[in-house]
Amino acid sequence: MLRLRAGDALCLFDGRGGEYAAVLVRGAGGVLVAQLGEHTPDRGESPLAVCLVQGISRGERMDYTLQKAVELGVQAIVPVVTERTVLRLQGEREQRRLAHWRGVVLAACEQSGRTRVPPVAAPCTLAEHLTQAPTGAAFLLDPQASEALIQVGPVDGPVSVLIGPEGGLALHERRAAQDAGYRAVRMGPRVLRTETAAVVALALLQALAGDLGA
Repeated sequence: MLRLRAGDALCLFDGRGGEYAAVLVRGAGGVLVAQLGEHTPDRGESPLAVCLVQGISRGERMDYTLQKAVELGVQAIVPVVTERTVLRLQGEREQRRLAHWRGVVLAACEQSGRTRVPPVAAPCTLAEHLTQAPTGAAFLLDPQASEALIQVGPVDGPVSVLIGPEGGLALHERRAAQDAGYRAVRMGPRVLRTETAAVVALALLQALAGDLGA
């Protein structure tokens, strides 16, 4: 545990963009309070607005996916329940897991220096999610697709990426996603784990958008 004292400097952010230099001072009754200093605008944010639509995976795999997605600049996360989703969430259990995921995202923002916290939506079924047309480009990761993600060329504007859980998406789910506007793409000749697929896809998209060269 890090113990701070009066006079110690720190950096504060509220998750909505920008950060403040601050210093701890003694307030009324000797309570330590943060005295705000200079405000620095957004930093660490990608110019590419990526929404990750992630099939819910089990335990640490989902945590890893969320953590790395934040580090790679994702701007929104939608957990979806698919036919092959093993983890089933309802009621209080769903609320606890959602709070846990949001905590993982917040910690990843602190670690990676991001000042905007990506929202994590409440879980929904893939069918429910597909009732809303994607905004901008939308990609469905499918190892059997004829087109590779790296071949799509430069990307800009909003992008959605749909990734299945362990075992991937069922054929009827892939077809439904394509009918809803998602473009099927693959990522090389090998089948990737769901948590690996998210990292590779986001890294490729950010590279195509020029974010990794900033």
